[in-house]
Amino acid sequence: MLDAATYTPRLKAHYRDTARAALKEEFGYRNDMMIPKLDKIVLNMGIGEAVKDTKKVKSAQEDLTAIAGQKAVITKAKNSIAGFRVREEMPLGVKVTLRGDRMYEFLDRLITIALPRVRDFRGVKGTSFDGRGNYAMGIKEHIVFPEIDFDKVDEVWGMDVIICTTAKTDAEAKALLKQFNMPFNS
Repeated sequence: MLDAATYTPRLKAHYRDTARAALKEEFGYRNDMMIPKLDKIVLNMGIGEAVKDTKKVKSAQEDLTAIAGQKAVITKAKNSIAGFRVREEMPLGVKVTLRGDRMYEFLDRLITIALPRVRDFRGVKGTSFDGRGNYAMGIKEHIVFPEIDFDKVDEVWGMDVIICTTAKTDAEAKALLKQFNMPFNS
């Protein structure tokens, strides 16, 4: 049994012990507070089929809660859109925001377990930064995570993973994620 008081996630310890020094040297930061770090990771599933069957949102919420290790929140429509048969306050997806130790644990599982299980995986796009040091990627099948029992899945959904950092530029953020062994293809 792990002692919660002394347990530190593997990537958090790697950041503290190795990555900070490497980033400080690479970019020549004068102050330790200038070194970029992970801020949060947001996971999002948009469930388009929820318009016809609202039970699918509950199923997606259970799956995302299992993946994240934290309860997912149901997102609802803000406006009615007649063309999409969407009414105001209709559930359309689920999301969860990870911070702290859970964020590092999820990133570790994403990089070491889930991404290598993606079919025909050749790395993630190195250009999916937003200009302010945040990285966004999509996963086509949520079943690549080991927490999801493939036999009990009624439907396969895609999900968005947004990694928010305190980096000011995309180059700094990419260097930070490379320290965590993010498999960039370019």
